[in-house]
Amino acid sequence: MRHYEVTFIVDPVLSGDEVKATAEHIQKDLKHFGATILAVDEIGLRQLAYSINKRSTGVYYCIEFGTVAADWLAKFELNMKRNERLLRFLTVKLDKYGIKYNDDKRNGRIGSRKKKTTGAEDQSVAPAAEEVVPAPEVVDLDA
Repeated sequence: MRHYEVTFIVDPVLSGDEVKATAEHIQKDLKHFGATILAVDEIGLRQLAYSINKRSTGVYYCIEFGTVAADWLAKFELNMKRNERLLRFLTVKLDKYGIKYNDDKRNGRIGSRKKKTTGAEDQSVAPAAEEVVPAPEVVDLDA
């Protein structure tokens, strides 16, 4: 099975429901062509490096899928080009290192960050005793 990844940018002017409907439509197209959806990552609203159609931001999505035969990929990309809700898209074939990286990332072995604590959690821990440092003595040199 060959693994592919399609990343696309949806027009941010659309409502949240329309953005999700666009992503679901692309997933349905992939399933229609016989692909197996492995992962869907909604990256979210991001700043674009340059303006596209007078837009400075876009909603990013990344879908990883697998397929046995990729002869339908040209038709799929043609459908993506015709979709007016998309600003840009990119389809890449993943090699074994890309597949392993994506799998490790999904399972939390890569890119895991430490959990940030809030003030409410910090109050449950007793504060450490502060060391009292005496003030330095003032010496009068005129006397």
